[in-house]
Amino acid sequence: MNPALDVPPTLWELVTRRAAATPDVVMLVDAHGRSLTFGQFAEAAEAFAAALVGMGISEGSRVSWQLPTTIEAFVTMAALGRLGAVQNPIVPILRRREVSFIVGQTGAELFIVPAEFRGFDHAALAHEVADEVGCAVLVLDDSPDSPDSPDSSVSSFGLSLPTADPAVLAPFRAPPGAHGPVATGGPSDGPDPTRWIFYTSGTTADPKGVRHVDRSAMASARSYLTTGWYDDTDVLVVPIPAAHIAGIMMLTAQLSTGFRQLLVEAFDPVLTPALAAEHDATVIVGNVLVFHAYIAAQHAHGAERLWPRFKVAPNGGAPRSPELHEAVRRELGGLGTMSSWGLTECPAVTCCSPSDDNDLLARTEGPAIAGVELRVVDSEGRDSPAGVEGELRVRAPQLFQGYVDAALDAAAFDERGLFRTGDLGVMEPTGHVRITGRIKDIIIRNAENISALEVENALSSHPGIADVAVIGVPDAKTGERCCAVVAPAPGERMLTLAEIARHCRELGMATQKIPEQLELVEAIPRNDLGKINKQALRAMFASPRP
Repeated sequence: MNPALDVPPTLWELVTRRAAATPDVVMLVDAHGRSLTFGQFAEAAEAFAAALVGMGISEGSRVSWQLPTTIEAFVTMAALGRLGAVQNPIVPILRRREVSFIVGQTGAELFIVPAEFRGFDHAALAHEVADEVGCAVLVLDDSPDSPDSPDSSVSSFGLSLPTADPAVLAPFRAPPGAHGPVATGGPSDGPDPTRWIFYTSGTTADPKGVRHVDRSAMASARSYLTTGWYDDTDVLVVPIPAAHIAGIMMLTAQLSTGFRQLLVEAFDPVLTPALAAEHDATVIVGNVLVFHAYIAAQHAHGAERLWPRFKVAPNGGAPRSPELHEAVRRELGGLGTMSSWGLTECPAVTCCSPSDDNDLLARTEGPAIAGVELRVVDSEGRDSPAGVEGELRVRAPQLFQGYVDAALDAAAFDERGLFRTGDLGVMEPTGHVRITGRIKDIIIRNAENISALEVENALSSHPGIADVAVIGVPDAKTGERCCAVVAPAPGERMLTLAEIARHCRELGMATQKIPEQLELVEAIPRNDLGKINKQALRAMFASPRP
C-alpha cells in the first residue's frame, strides 16, 4: 500500500506521525516570511493546546474560529485536534447575521478571531456575538497593548497564539471505536464523536451545520492521495479559506505526503503569482479568477516560464471551461487544470487523475474515487444509464454524519441511505462525471454558495420593494453574480443598486451575498401556484458580462 494512503483515524495521530518522520522539513510558509517545519508545527500545536486548557477547553468542548488562511489557522486545527475538541471553522467573509447564528447554534464556549482582517474589525464582531450568545472570546493579536492579548501571545515561532507548558496536557487518546471499521457516513453512523462542524448556506435562509468526525473530514483528502497528484517535492500555493472544508483536506494530504504549502491570506492578482514564483510553486490551487491572474502574470513576464516546475492547477467551487483548461496548459505548462466534485457534506467525491487524457481533464470532474458509491438517478430515484442526466447521490467514507439540526437529516438521504446532493450530472461510460446543473436554488460566486431565499428575504423587508426574485447570472470573473429582480412598491421612487446594497449591509449581510446587478420590472413572473418563474427571469437577464 502507498504509505500516503494509510491515514490514521484522528488528526492528531497524523500530526505526530509526520512530525516523527520528517521533523526538519518545512511545512508551512506565508507571505510574511514566516515558516514552520513539521516538527515545529506539532510543538506549536501542543503549546497552544496547553494554553486552551488554561481557558477551560478540553475534550468535547465546542470552539468556533474565524481565521484567515494563516499558519495560526492550521496550528489551531491541530491544537483542537490534540484536545479532542469540537471545532467549528467559520470562513472570514461571514458577518454578524451568519456568525451569531452559527456560534449560537453550535453552543461554542470559545470564539477565536483575528483582531482585524482586510480592514474589518473581527474583534468587535466577536465581542458583539459573545454578548448575544454567551461565550468567551480569544483575539489573536500580537500588539502588546491589546486588551485581548494574553501575556504569552507571541510564541517562539513568531505566531500570534497564546502558549503554555504542554506538560499540563493529558496523554492523547483516540475516541473509543476510532480504530474500528471505517463508516461510510449518514446520520449518527459510526462510533466516532463529532469533531468538526462546517456551515454551508445550501438552499435555505439559515446556514446548515454539517457534522464530521475526524475520519470523514480527513477522508476528503483521499481524492488527492489515491490519484497520486502530490508528493514530498511539491509546493502548493493555497489561496482558499483554511476555514473551508478544503482546509482540513489540504492539511491531511500534506501530512500524509510531506509537501509544502505556501499560504495566501487574500489572493492578489499581482503579488500572489510573484510569491508563487519566488517559492518555485508546482501546484496552483484556485478558480477561474485565480487562473486568469496567473496567465496574465506569465504574459507580463515574457516567454521564460515563471513557474518552471508547474504541474497542475486544481480547480474548485465554480465550473471552469475547457477553453480555460487549454489556456492554462498552453501558457503555464504542465497538465493544465484538474477538477474534482464534492460538497461540504461529502467533499471530493470525484477527482481526475494525472493519467487521464487531456479531453477528460478538460471536460470532466473525474470518476468517483475508490471506496465511493456514486449513483445518477432520475426524478423517481431510479438509476440512470451512462450519458443520461440525473441527480448525483452518494455514500462514502467522507460523507458527513448528519446536520446539527437533526430535523434536516430525513430529507437529505434516500431510502437506500444515499445522500441527495441536489446536483445534476452525467456519468460517462468511463465513469467520469460531468456536472450539468443543480436542483438547489443557489448562486455560486467565487466558489461560495449564496442562498437566493436568504437574499430575497432581506430585500423583501425594504419598504420600497413590492416583490423580489434573486437569481444567479453568468459572470466571467466570479462564475456567477447575484442579480436582484425587483418590482417596486406602488408610487415608490426609482430604486438603485447602491440603495439595496446599503439595505443589505444594514441587516448585517455578508458582502459576497449582496446583489451586484439590479433589474426593475413591473411584476415578478409567477405560475398558477404562485411560484416564481426563475427560468424566465434567467432567460431575460442572464447575458454574460466580461
